[in-house]
Amino acid sequence: MAEIVIKNLRKEFGSFTAVQSSSFKIEDGEFFMLLGPSGCGKTTTLRMIAGLELPTSGEIYIDGQEVGQKPASQRDIAFVFQMFALYPHMNVRKNISYPLVSQGMPKAQVKEKVAEVARILGIEDILNSSVSGLSGGDRQRVALGRAIVRDPKCFLMDEPLGALDAEFREHMAEELRALHDRMGATTVYVTHDQLEAMQMGDKIVVMNHGVIEQFGAPQDIYDKPATMFVADFIGSPPMNFLRFHESLDVGATTAHLHGEAVEIPALREAFDGDMVYGIRPEHIRLDDAAGYRGEVIATEYLGTTQIVTLSTSNGEVKARISSDQIAKVGDKVGLSFNGTTATLFDNQSGRAIRSALNEGVLSHG
Repeated sequence: MAEIVIKNLRKEFGSFTAVQSSSFKIEDGEFFMLLGPSGCGKTTTLRMIAGLELPTSGEIYIDGQEVGQKPASQRDIAFVFQMFALYPHMNVRKNISYPLVSQGMPKAQVKEKVAEVARILGIEDILNSSVSGLSGGDRQRVALGRAIVRDPKCFLMDEPLGALDAEFREHMAEELRALHDRMGATTVYVTHDQLEAMQMGDKIVVMNHGVIEQFGAPQDIYDKPATMFVADFIGSPPMNFLRFHESLDVGATTAHLHGEAVEIPALREAFDGDMVYGIRPEHIRLDDAAGYRGEVIATEYLGTTQIVTLSTSNGEVKARISSDQIAKVGDKVGLSFNGTTATLFDNQSGRAIRSALNEGVLSHG
């Protein structure tokens, strides 16, 4: 398998810039997610790594070799598409074996490798079946088998579960991650589904409008969002944003929302201006003793928890609380925030202000 290094990668289509100066490193054996909304540049980035698109500028290294201007056939990668891209006139065995047959591999070796892949994917019983009659899940396994059988340096996957229904997608996501763990393969996976990315990825790049918003481990991205876009895109419900204006000194641990003091992580730099107090729904409690108040305008029962939506002087807030706690529409309640988990953002730039939580993040200047 292989390490992949991206340096200042850029892709332009006429006057439109799809990817802007992207740089990141994918470690050997890592399950790496490219995450973002439609049109953010994630698939274009994947296609450049694959050699299906050539970069306007920048460098791509696979296993230490610069391949940015080389065709896909010279990169030793395997690509798995969303719509399977199987050969309908061939059965499962022939679909899987096709890459090896086209390379001139001896028949006995081809048979052995196909049997091995079929065992790994649990599709031994359908090797002689027509792909046209298979379920979506089995077709995806066949597409994975055709990629795996080549023993490539890395696997590139473009929303491979996108055509499956929600329940089966979750099951296949578990299978894919388990397969990755068994093989130790370097995998680059494109998705717009943040739950899929958080469930499967070792590292995540979050993209928006061709720009990398944040790069890191799933937990760090969730707990320490570098921008308001990331905080809003990751999490269900997303992070709450409460806007206010204040002058805060270095080391400040308190801010004021509509005159009420709330805890914040200690600031590493002074800030004076329009800010946003970001707090996850699960870090809010309904507390009658709290001075910051809100009115319940909706509740959503989710089994062991419920989502309570409240109207406050700083805007709408969603809190995730226990289903045992009573919250009725029209109730006026106090809100208590776990400020050590909060993130302060510069309202103008949308970037996190450097604090004890986001130590390395600079939001202005």
